[in-house]
Amino acid sequence: MTSPGSGGSRIRPDGIDTTRPHPARMYDYFLGGKDNYEVDQVAAEKVIAKAPEVREGVRANRDFLLRAVRHVVGEYGIRQILDVGTGLPTEPNVHQVAHAIAPETRVVYVDNDPIVSTHSMALLDGTDHTSVVLADLRQPQELLAHPEVRRLIDFDRPVALLLVAVVHFLADSDDPDRIVATLRDALPAGSCLVLSHGTGDVHEDGRADAAAVYNEATAPLVLRSHERITQFFGDFTLVDPGLVPVTHWRPEVPLRPDAPAIGMYGGVARKAG
Repeated sequence: MTSPGSGGSRIRPDGIDTTRPHPARMYDYFLGGKDNYEVDQVAAEKVIAKAPEVREGVRANRDFLLRAVRHVVGEYGIRQILDVGTGLPTEPNVHQVAHAIAPETRVVYVDNDPIVSTHSMALLDGTDHTSVVLADLRQPQELLAHPEVRRLIDFDRPVALLLVAVVHFLADSDDPDRIVATLRDALPAGSCLVLSHGTGDVHEDGRADAAAVYNEATAPLVLRSHERITQFFGDFTLVDPGLVPVTHWRPEVPLRPDAPAIGMYGGVARKAG
């Protein structure tokens, strides 16, 4: 999707900002989607030029997400999922994977981009036990109190909180520890936190130049170390194999020997009770 007309980028009447790249739309471009604008495409190509593995990385992150969903629904019997920072819908999506195992699973998607909300609602039309909420991760208490979240999610029963490729869009000034802790602490015993996060650990140059492209976007990209990312899990217990590159989290097919290093850690942790 490119910005129509010859007048360049603009803010549309529906609230979709096409004046700056948006991480969700850039992610969609990396995945080969069409729900993005010229401003997103230009920024994404700058990232690709500086980090050629990024397309494979976002696909690996997506695969990690789907494996983690199958794990928490199939192995732990969790029947409620709160997916924050969901991004534009890509099939199969979280609710489709969860419902293939347990059709009664309730799923709430949350994102702060109106285009995500619009496209997700269209995808979910007529889908039971699933909803979309337009809310901002930076306001976790408001997110948790949203009527649609409260309608579908019972916080007295185990919940899988998905923070997949989203916390790295929180600057240190946003106080990401407080934000994640607010969401994490709202979960009862038996709940799981599924989190993935970009890192510069695996590349000699740290990929700082690629991350800097996001300084022009609606949110920065903050690459963090393995030790720092681990802190977001708090007192939840990481399940085997721990916090690892997303390609190494319970892969379902052997890893390619020529696969590029992916600068994304992923893990699943469970709250004891």
